[in-house]
Amino acid sequence: MNAPQPVIDVRGLTKIFGDKTVVKGLDMRVNQGEIFGFLGPNGSGKTTFIRMLCGLLKPDAGSGTCLGFDIASQNDRIKPHIGYMTQRFSHYEDLTVRENLLFIGRIYGVPDLDRAVAACIERMSLGRYEHQLAGSLSGGWKQRLALSACTLHSPRLLLLDEPTAGVDPGARRDFWDEVHKLAATGVTALITTHYMDEAERCHRLAYIAYGDLLADGTAEELIAQAQLLTYAVSGPGLSPLGERLKELPGVDQVAVFGTNLHVSGRDGEALERSLAPFMAEPLTFRRIPTTLEEVFINLMQQGRKA
Repeated sequence: MNAPQPVIDVRGLTKIFGDKTVVKGLDMRVNQGEIFGFLGPNGSGKTTFIRMLCGLLKPDAGSGTCLGFDIASQNDRIKPHIGYMTQRFSHYEDLTVRENLLFIGRIYGVPDLDRAVAACIERMSLGRYEHQLAGSLSGGWKQRLALSACTLHSPRLLLLDEPTAGVDPGARRDFWDEVHKLAATGVTALITTHYMDEAERCHRLAYIAYGDLLADGTAEELIAQAQLLTYAVSGPGLSPLGERLKELPGVDQVAVFGTNLHVSGRDGEALERSLAPFMAEPLTFRRIPTTLEEVFINLMQQGRKA
């Protein structure tokens, strides 16, 4: 069986602004039909990387292809096949939903535009808002309109930059259902997000911090690679306890999760020795599976130390 052809295949991609290297020699390969989650703290270079992919920024070093076209010399051939959705709603608030879609469709030269817009409105369940001004929509429906606009011209690749920021959980779930439907038809999606439940819905993930790619793989692979042993601690006085535990050998991180502390470390023997004196009533210690969120907290700490 032939290996799947990459939609994104870049090596050593680098971008420098002044004396600051925002993206540092990043390698990435994304195959057709994949939903690829791109995670990292604010200012880590995610948006800059996306803008280089779609030809809005020229890399200072590195090479690669997007949709089979060279990202440096053929960026004009890449743009017509990309749907780009920004974090902030970027459509005309004084136009109706239908008018916004017609405008976008004309920009892309969508054939049989009226029929394409009608089909898009039906597919995205926008019918009851078709003649409503975009500015009067709720956050979730604005997001749905934005996704409709960036898929109207049937792109092969979606670049979605924190597309669900500020919308409610129900709208986020509906959004991801639509993305998975598109992926099932062969559309590839590169999505930045800060939500761990969304990261778990991606086929593969990459974590970037301060320009460096620190990890990539499936959620299960990232958890296994982290090699973190984790305990959940419950009981009284967790806040001062957490501060004490942070200083102990073998404790790599302490994070609050609801009414528990999650204490993690890579050196299991050192971690258990440090926790042993505290394992008495009224505190309760339970060994739990390490989650993706603990892994990313750990990666963020590594990025800060680098």
